[in-house]
Amino acid sequence: MIAGLRKAVTPGREGTRSSAPGKEDRRKQHNLFEAAAAFVSASVEEDQARIDEASGWVSPEALSFGVSELACRAVIALARERGESPRTVARTLLGLPAD
Repeated sequence: MIAGLRKAVTPGREGTRSSAPGKEDRRKQHNLFEAAAAFVSASVEEDQARIDEASGWVSPEALSFGVSELACRAVIALARERGESPRTVARTLLGLPAD
């Protein structure tokens, strides 16, 4: 009875489920850290096409957060490598005088 009802409600289908609607049409989803890494590396290489592409992967707010997080992690890594404080490294990278 249920099989007959299913065929009546969904003619031309054999009661099988399809994948989520539009799943094939979705672009690859990028997270904010992928977008930030692509954006920053493209900026360093002055590749405007890649900058524009990465900018479209996430919202401007998310991209800003990702770039900020990348900067923090980079300063921490450099500070550890150099045996200096993160403050000293950040000021040096920006060309600011030491405090």
